[in-house]
Amino acid sequence: MLTRGESGPSSQLIRGSGTARFLDSHVRIHLQSLLQNNTTDKMPPKSTKDKYSVLLPTYNERRNLPIITWLLNKTFTENNLDWELIIVDDGSPDGTQEVAAQLQKVYTAQRIQIRARAGKLGLGTAYVHGLQYATGNYVIIMDADFSHHPKFIAEMVKVQKTKNYDIVTGTRYAGDGGVYGWDLKRKFVSRGANLFADTVLRPGVSDLTGSFRLYKKAVLEKVIRSTESKGYTFQMEMMVRAKAMGCTVAEVPISFVDRLYGESKLGGDEIVEYAKGVLNLWMKV
Repeated sequence: MLTRGESGPSSQLIRGSGTARFLDSHVRIHLQSLLQNNTTDKMPPKSTKDKYSVLLPTYNERRNLPIITWLLNKTFTENNLDWELIIVDDGSPDGTQEVAAQLQKVYTAQRIQIRARAGKLGLGTAYVHGLQYATGNYVIIMDADFSHHPKFIAEMVKVQKTKNYDIVTGTRYAGDGGVYGWDLKRKFVSRGANLFADTVLRPGVSDLTGSFRLYKKAVLEKVIRSTESKGYTFQMEMMVRAKAMGCTVAEVPISFVDRLYGESKLGGDEIVEYAKGVLNLWMKV
């Protein structure tokens, strides 16, 4: 670690961008450590023709972003998988984009794309926006808040290959899946929402509201074109429409952990939106 007053390349990179005045100290330390160690995978592995594009919508995720990026790199590198991360930031005022720019210098622009938008335009449109820049033949969608641990990606890839599934979705409500860090009320609301949707729509999927999924890119492009929702019902509609199209779906149990830093973006308005979305899908699909 450089001491105060030293001006090595790493310290210049961290301080020179002007981000030090608002980045938390542990974020700066983590970024500086990555820059100094420079242990990231620079070139894609040659043993596979597949490439996995991770779409990561962000809003005020500056503290979570370095951790989730490091874990993604670790997971893909250890499993010899080619990958890229597409960060879709909706104008975060907390410095998320500045942190993303530092991470891009560490992992290279080949690995990390930053596709910012002017403001909060909705989760669904974030995926649509990011998808147009994806260069992989598979696309993974997940949350940036560390609720979804990248370690499950390896199992999702493995399961997908067994029967060439169109979609592999993480589930909190089957097998060894579970939810951690939620109080009883929130668990009840989430479980109730899934049971309500399952009763009305009968999609044959145990976790409709989950947002940790692996898609064949061509399948995602097809399904997303027919999806009308743009907010928190987006994931549910995507899965219901995919099943209606005859897409094959497998499930992988995951452990969902409440967000590491920051506040949850789920509120009463989103719950009402979800209920309306279920009924609208019931009438349309």
